[in-house]
Amino acid sequence: QVYLVESGGGLVQAGGSLRLSCAASGTLFSISSMGWYRQVTETQRELVASITSDDTTNYADSVKERFTISRDRSKNTVYLQMNSLKPEDTALYYCNAHATADTSWTVRNYWGQGTQVTVSS
Repeated sequence: QVYLVESGGGLVQAGGSLRLSCAASGTLFSISSMGWYRQVTETQRELVASITSDDTTNYADSVKERFTISRDRSKNTVYLQMNSLKPEDTALYYCNAHATADTSWTVRNYWGQGTQVTVSS
């Protein structure tokens, strides 16, 4: 089992910045990729940014040039630096990981509990 714990959310004014962190723990063998999603509807989450094991990154068009995803392998932690925040960025942000947690080496999908980001006008 892999546990993901997010932190760093909060309330900021438009144009401000926040840095989200996601720490992975538990019986973690390896991580294939990690990413950040945000809840856009009651049932839908959209990809904000992701990073793979070879450090390939991917961003939603709406956050390119404003957000930066990075990771620290030694700490099993992924970060999302969010700059020039807009009210449209307001959402519950979730950390996601594709990882193996046992000797079967099966890659599974894991989610954190979410951290709220609110951007005021």
